[in-house]
Amino acid sequence: MTKLPILHSEYGQSIWLDYIDRNLLLRGGLEALIEQGLRGVTSNPTIFLKAIKESDDYDDAIRDLLQADHEMDDVTLYQWLTIQDVQMAADVLEPVYVSSDGTDGFVSLEVSPHLAFDTYATVEAARHLWHSVDRPNLMIKVPATMAGLPAIEHLIAEGINVNATLLFSVERYKAVAEAYMRGLSLNPHPEKVASVASFFVSRVDTKVDAALDKIGTPEAESLKGCIAIANAKSAYQYFRETIDSEHYKAQRRRGARPQRPLWASTSTKNPKYSNVLYVEQLIGADTVNTVTPETLDAFQADGELRGTLGSGIRTAKRQLDSLDALGIDLDRIMQELEQEGVRKFADSYDQLLAALKNKRLLVAKHYADK
Repeated sequence: MTKLPILHSEYGQSIWLDYIDRNLLLRGGLEALIEQGLRGVTSNPTIFLKAIKESDDYDDAIRDLLQADHEMDDVTLYQWLTIQDVQMAADVLEPVYVSSDGTDGFVSLEVSPHLAFDTYATVEAARHLWHSVDRPNLMIKVPATMAGLPAIEHLIAEGINVNATLLFSVERYKAVAEAYMRGLSLNPHPEKVASVASFFVSRVDTKVDAALDKIGTPEAESLKGCIAIANAKSAYQYFRETIDSEHYKAQRRRGARPQRPLWASTSTKNPKYSNVLYVEQLIGADTVNTVTPETLDAFQADGELRGTLGSGIRTAKRQLDSLDALGIDLDRIMQELEQEGVRKFADSYDQLLAALKNKRLLVAKHYADK
């Protein structure tokens, strides 16, 4: 029996799939997952790159778009292909969106990662995608850089759903929550907008574990595989405090909904750790966990259902404090992770455009030879 409905009904957590491609949409795969309890979808250039390079699922769509506009550039071609995917996924997820009263049923689509440090360009790109997709259950992914914070505020104020992404530190998460609240206060219809704050998990352990390995003491060894979860639990505690605040309650009276924490990058990178570590240990009310197909299958097969986010808070704090005592600067690591995250997404985006350029040439040659 699928665990996802129980996870949602008894523990208040929604599972979204960190994957989307044309094959999943056209062959009923997404509908099947929704029947099992899936409640949303996220996407990124890395996923789309794999689909473009390793399949011919997009060949007909590429041909049709280029026949309509022979001079279409690669960026525009990519946007229209992803817009088509997101529109199809949003339509499939619409019943979830309606039945949850706009809490779930979303599909996330990112602005170009090259805009991560440009507030104005991010807002303009988000508006363009929002109007192009034209679905109420779209979320625009905006990197939560310092330049992204005012963009998040502006977009929420305009009624555009935002997935604030690439969050690593609790301090930056607090800044995102504050930007969301400011946006709500400027929005005349806050009941119509939704947002999640995507807090990246496994990459934190990868980076911190490497620093702990260099120290090599028994105390350092005992902290390996713990800091990402401790960091997420600290963020969740702040979230619980925020939704109980008077400022937030005032927005709730206006119809606003909470900006739920979303646990991202939850596939286990270290083979020594459980492959469902970052799902089992991050279960709590009013949260989302976005998982790859492989992690979803592993959790369905072997995952344990129990509320974990609200437990072990003192232990989590002690673990985070221990890093400082060992001389590990977690703030610096978080800054590095943000910079690396933006760069990795930008690299994937550039590789995607290069692959798309090659694909359009192959498609043109294929149909010319017929």
